[in-house]
Amino acid sequence: MRTGEGRTIGLYFKVTEKELNLIEKKMEQAGTKNKRAYLRKMAVDGYIVHLDMGSVKELNRLLRSISGNINQIARRCNETRNLYAEDVADLKKGCAAANTALLGLVKKFTEFK
Repeated sequence: MRTGEGRTIGLYFKVTEKELNLIEKKMEQAGTKNKRAYLRKMAVDGYIVHLDMGSVKELNRLLRSISGNINQIARRCNETRNLYAEDVADLKKGCAAANTALLGLVKKFTEFK
């Protein structure tokens, strides 16, 4: 045991091969490789939450894209004093995509229990 770790009591138990396979499968789902940390967390808290942040990253990408488009359109409007219908359509399309992604993300969070 490492000195200064604070953990001085060892707990030891045996499992069947089937139980070990199930533990390893759940560790993989939780995204962890440290068996001691996983078992300690499960024993103390009873659950581990692993969030897939891919949807959030995609939403962030869409919002940055919309922001960049708005800045470009604002610059063009300031230079030419014209607002083109095509620019407005592009913004509407980007906003719709971001809205769809946001609704999907909210749905995932409401299903999470």
